[in-house]
Amino acid sequence: MSDHRVMIVVTHLLGVGHLARMAAVGAAMAARGWKVTLVSGGRPAPTVALDGLELVALPPVHCVGTDFATLYAAPGLVADADYFTRRREALLAAFDAARPEALITELYPFGRRSLAGEFDALLAHAHGRADRPAVLCSIRDVLNPPSRPERAEATLACLGRFYDGVLFHGAADVVPLSASWPEAKRLNNRLRETGYVHDGSRQVSTSDEAGAGEIIVSGGGSAAGLPLALASLQAARLVPEKRWRLLVGGSVPGETLDALKAEAPANMIVERARPDFPALLARGAASISQAGYNTVLDLAAANARAVLVPFAEGGEKEQTIRAGELARRGLARHLPAEALTPETLAAALRELLARPAPDWHGIGRAGAAKTADIVADEIARRAVARAGWAHLDAALGRARAARRTLDFWWRDDDATEPTPALEALLANRRRWKVPLALAVIPDRATPALAERLATETGVDVLVHGWAHANHAPPGSKKAEFGPHRPMDVMVEQVREGRRRIEALFGARALPVFVPPWNRIDPELAGRLSGAGYRVLSTYKRRSPAALPGLTEINTHWDPIDWHGGGGLVEEGKLLKQLAVLIEDELAAAPGTLEPIGVLTHHLVHDRWIEGFLDALMARLLGSGVARFRSLAQETGAQNTRAEG
Repeated sequence: MSDHRVMIVVTHLLGVGHLARMAAVGAAMAARGWKVTLVSGGRPAPTVALDGLELVALPPVHCVGTDFATLYAAPGLVADADYFTRRREALLAAFDAARPEALITELYPFGRRSLAGEFDALLAHAHGRADRPAVLCSIRDVLNPPSRPERAEATLACLGRFYDGVLFHGAADVVPLSASWPEAKRLNNRLRETGYVHDGSRQVSTSDEAGAGEIIVSGGGSAAGLPLALASLQAARLVPEKRWRLLVGGSVPGETLDALKAEAPANMIVERARPDFPALLARGAASISQAGYNTVLDLAAANARAVLVPFAEGGEKEQTIRAGELARRGLARHLPAEALTPETLAAALRELLARPAPDWHGIGRAGAAKTADIVADEIARRAVARAGWAHLDAALGRARAARRTLDFWWRDDDATEPTPALEALLANRRRWKVPLALAVIPDRATPALAERLATETGVDVLVHGWAHANHAPPGSKKAEFGPHRPMDVMVEQVREGRRRIEALFGARALPVFVPPWNRIDPELAGRLSGAGYRVLSTYKRRSPAALPGLTEINTHWDPIDWHGGGGLVEEGKLLKQLAVLIEDELAAAPGTLEPIGVLTHHLVHDRWIEGFLDALMARLLGSGVARFRSLAQETGAQNTRAEG
């Protein structure tokens, strides 16, 4: 048990599935003794259990049909700017009152773009707090794919700026996120798979036999299920030997419910949606429903035969993708909405009833508890990061008190040609106003790269091996210039690499050798000066033993988690490493140690690496004691190039 404080923000616009899923997640946390504030921005949903949660109800909004851009404050009354201002103020007040250690936004920024104003205000407000919470986005197993590539980019930009991770309430071996989100790979390092979230407490036990042997038809909590309801009225007449039960959502008007009852055949019961819906499914012969997240999990819990008719109006693809994936695995019969008629529905049902019952047990449904585990880890990780920033600030403060200037330099590796990633790197350099040493691979460098850099200031070019090719034997650490190749071949390649870089880049080329993977045969290192080099740069504190005719100026700090599959190293660990490097500098006499080298690799940066570097540079450059020097300034290398 603990006293963690968590705030969950969710707005359901059409059905109640989003709210139900977040309520189940919150209940799992509350069961551990956490204080959970659930902020709901949708209309009241009496069928959703909120026991144990502190509910904050914003002025509610809803949509009509699939027009998610037009939000209503009440039936027929479009929400205006003043209404959204009230929502935003209430949301920020709820955050201040809750003081959460973790903030979870449901769906945003993948969806709910019509509410971006209030979500962005909340995120900025949370990040403005000195003890900012862990910030997580919660998504279901299937998203509605972005309509334009720039929307996916905007989502990634928002995630990188504000979020620590994405809670994926699904399972990649059932429906991978890549089935619905084109940029799923770019989320891999921040995706936290929870498994499916199912509210098991809804397994209401009743003493009657309602639903036994019946065909259970349901269309969710809103009027979006009416086309399916109308088709089922006629399909029931085509399958008269079965008793049918049509469940109508709570937001469907009473007069519509009465009309459905009047139209129903003798073998069909029409009634409001019931809290014992899972029990009906377990006793029924088959289910006919849409393919919403919560409905599918109820089907899995009941091990039910199911015909899925996904909601697909207004270009919605989420349910269609989910239904298709489940049908492909033999778990359900998929009837596309555009093919829905009483006849096709009856035929699909008869085909389904002739099949053996499916086995849904492969779909785990303990995602709420797993989510709580992950959130606890993120809260702990955030605390370590806060301690890391404090450690760094203390080290910078000691430098100020000692009137010491801390010298840094920045090297970025693996450039070959102009790319969007290179443009982002150069934009960062201009914004930060610090010099950059760009390590370029000679054999793969293009004239286009030289042309692109010709107009840039503050960028020096270093020689990054020859072809960045691994020649180490299997089982050994990667190296292009390790002790695995003939020495004369390696000497000629390092010599030719310098010539090619100087020919392409002219005066901005420095006689600095950067071996790929930062590994070099010591014998070759001793021959670099004879090949025209003046500086060797790898990744470690430089050796006390000087190399003939050569200066070592190395890098010491790299934000990329190379051993963990890429992405950003744990923030707290990175900050501690940098603080220790500064403390080492302060413990030594001025000028004893080489400048602290920051190493980046622009081609593999993600939004989180970029965001962290931006925050770090702001902290360093704003400290008044950090100074970034160019490698040319540090060594005078541009004036000492050798011929040959």
